Amino acid sequence: MGARKKNRAEQIKEAKKQIAFAKLNNCPTSPRKMRKVADMVRGEDVFKALNILQYAPQEASNRLLKLLRSAIANWEAKNEGKQPEDANLFIKEIRVDSARMLKRIQPAPQGRAHRIRKRSNHVTIILDEK
Repeated sequence: MGARKKNRAEQIKEAKKQIAFAKLNNCPTSPRKMRKVADMVRGEDVFKALNILQYAPQEASNRLLKLLRSAIANWEAKNEGKQPEDANLFIKEIRVDSARMLKRIQPAPQGRAHRIRKRSNHVTIILDEK
């Protein structure tokens, strides 16, 4: 690795130490359903987002609620002595990416078979202070 590339990699690594984030990999919910819930809380204040997710009827909201609590705990670990209530935390970025797809076969009429794709996703939440 060249010196310039190595220096840039170290800068990125140092910048990531200051960012509070949480990741959920291989969540067995389709990305489309998860994005619907993620769009509800994107850019919101953290505590308002917790309330939204707690009372949302979608099944994906429970998983996002747990992930958001994890991101808040990660922020507290990096900022010892500070309270999240005083920091005005908000959801800077929330990404829902497609993950592995389990392929199954369902019998169909006249000896045919239909393919069923059981989708899953990766979710990343990044928090920031206002």
